[in-house]
Amino acid sequence: MIIFLIVIIYQVFSEAPLTLSHLSGHTMGTSYSVKYRYNLEVVPPETLHNQIETLLVAINHVMSTYDPDSELSRFNRAKTTDWISVTPSLFTVLTAASEVHKKSKGAFDITVGPLVNLWGFGPEIHPRRIPSEVEIMAAREQTGQNKLILHETLPAIRKTHTDIVIDLSGIAKGYAVDQVAELLQSHDIQHYMIEIGGEIRVQGHNAQEAPWHIGIEKPLVETRSLQKVLTLENTALATSGDYRNFFEIAGQRYIHTIDPVTGWPLKNQLASVTVITDSCMYADAWATALQVLGFEHGMRVAEQLGLPVLFIINRNGVFEEHMSRDFQPNRIKSFMMIFIASFSIIGIAILAMAIGAINGRPPLGGSCGGLARLGLKCDLGCNSACQKRLTPIQPDNKPHSDRDH
Repeated sequence: MIIFLIVIIYQVFSEAPLTLSHLSGHTMGTSYSVKYRYNLEVVPPETLHNQIETLLVAINHVMSTYDPDSELSRFNRAKTTDWISVTPSLFTVLTAASEVHKKSKGAFDITVGPLVNLWGFGPEIHPRRIPSEVEIMAAREQTGQNKLILHETLPAIRKTHTDIVIDLSGIAKGYAVDQVAELLQSHDIQHYMIEIGGEIRVQGHNAQEAPWHIGIEKPLVETRSLQKVLTLENTALATSGDYRNFFEIAGQRYIHTIDPVTGWPLKNQLASVTVITDSCMYADAWATALQVLGFEHGMRVAEQLGLPVLFIINRNGVFEEHMSRDFQPNRIKSFMMIFIASFSIIGIAILAMAIGAINGRPPLGGSCGGLARLGLKCDLGCNSACQKRLTPIQPDNKPHSDRDH
């Protein structure tokens, strides 16, 4: 038994963590980060970085509403109801958007751009003010995802109303994350974490050969700290919130997420929604859709579809967590891992100190090193669990939020 525990002690405290390569940059008005197990024989980091940059530039040139020459911008300017051929990548995203739109009963709507612009949250420069009901009604006439028709065979799309425009800011970043993941996998990279503007996908294990630990931000306006840490592997995650992009008039907050039914910014106590699915594209879209639906309706939809979702509600400054049924295994897994590992490390440390005393050697340093080596630290959104306090997450100073619309 003692020999067995000594072997565990040696493995936990003597093995150095594996090396992660970290690539980063800017895309889609925000930042991106890619961490992966370094293997020079697979692909040099410089080569992979260039390939990621090329891929993201290509996606942006298809789906950006801020690039006047993008494929999407050209479609939006076309005042026609004729079929317009589109690239397979754009059609893929439009098909996913259509699916979420139908399943969310219209809560997710990629044609809400005119309303977003009217309220001052879009690429068009408008003063942030409260529009008149006449203006809101006029903008609503230019929205409605049912006014877009998709033709899978061509592939092509057409408008039934010439003023319809598409905005993919609620789904494109998730799609980009998935595409970067495919690129990594094409190089046989099996352990990675990808993040673009808060949309995340993880595969395999981190440098400590443990599942990735992702911090969920507390939905505060002026400060950045953690609400929760999740233990994830082989999945994707996206969060939508009301606490970053907004303006206030006469003490009333108006957030950037617009209800396509009313034409007004959302007004509910739902501060943030985090969705976990296999596809970051779908996680991205569903986070927005459930934010629009609100807590009670959103929870019913999440339960019906089997979506793992974390809802955080702001009740007079107190944040309440509510999880869908399928979110529970992630929470239990994370808690049990921390509990079991912590208990094991304490026991091992006590045994090690006893062995050190018997042999006249100094005891092992505190348990933090062992916890870190077991992966009990955040890979994104927080620092080591051994620190006495959390260091605030640094803002990325991005000009346009991933939840601008």
